[in-house]
Amino acid sequence: MRRNLGAIFKYAFLTPLAIFVLLPIWATVMGGFKTLGGLRLNPVGLPRTLQLEFYGDIIRSPETWRYALNSLNISLFTVLLVLLLGSMAAYTFSHIKYAGKNFLFSYLLLGLMFPAAAAIVPIFVINNTFLNLFNTHWAIILPQVAFGMGGAVLFFRGFFEQLPDELFEAARVDGVGYVGFFLRFVLPLSLPILATVGVITLVNSWNAFLLPLIMLGTDPSVHPWPLGLANFRGEWSTEWNRILGFISVNLVPAVVFFLLAQRYIVAGLTGGAVKG
Repeated sequence: MRRNLGAIFKYAFLTPLAIFVLLPIWATVMGGFKTLGGLRLNPVGLPRTLQLEFYGDIIRSPETWRYALNSLNISLFTVLLVLLLGSMAAYTFSHIKYAGKNFLFSYLLLGLMFPAAAAIVPIFVINNTFLNLFNTHWAIILPQVAFGMGGAVLFFRGFFEQLPDELFEAARVDGVGYVGFFLRFVLPLSLPILATVGVITLVNSWNAFLLPLIMLGTDPSVHPWPLGLANFRGEWSTEWNRILGFISVNLVPAVVFFLLAQRYIVAGLTGGAVKG
C-alpha cells in the first residue's frame, strides 16, 4: 500500500514537471510547421495543415549547413580541450601531492561563481588587442574552455577519487609513470564522466549566443547557428515560424548526442557522489 502511494505521489509530481519541460520543445517543433497566422492563433497546439516547405527550405539552405558546421567546429574544439585539460588537472588534484594543490583547486572553482557575461569586456580587449583573434572561432573557443574548466575539474576530481589506490600502487610497482597511468588506465575507466562533462560542455557551447555576438562581428561566414537567427528578422516583420523551424533543426545534434550518451551520463553523475 505504501509503495503504491509512493508511486502515485511520484508520478503526480513528475508528470506536471515533464509537461512543463517538454511543452516549449513541443511548441518550437510544431511552430515550424505553421504559417505565421496559424502560429499567432494557435502557438502550442497541432497545426491545421503541415507546412513542410518551411523545414525543407531550412534544410536545403547552404547557410543552414554553414552555420551548423561553424557551431560544430567551435563546439568540438571546446569539448576536446575541456576534456583533455580538465581531466589532466583533476588527475593531479586527486592523486598527486604537491604544494598549493588545494589553493589551485579552489581558484579554479571560482570560475563557477563568476558569470561569463561580466567578463565580456576584458575578453574582447584581450582577443582584439593582444591575441588578435577577433572574428575567429578561437575567440569563442578559448573563453568557453576557460569558463568550462571549473565545472569539469570538479566532476573529474570526484570521479577520479573513487578509483582504488591499489590500482595506482600496482602501476607504480610495474614502473608505469603518471602520464602512462593516466593514458592507459584512468582515461579508459572514465568514459562515464567524460561523456557527462562532454555533453554539458557541448550543449553550453552549441547554444552560446552572447560571446559569438560580441567576438565575431558581422561576417556571416564565421557565425554559428544562434547568430544565424538574425537572418529571419526583417526590417518590418519577423518570420517566427521559420525561426522556430531553424531552432528545431539545429537542436537535433545536441539532442542526439545526449540520447546516445545518456547511459554514461547517469553513471558519471553518480560515480563521484559518494566515497568509499
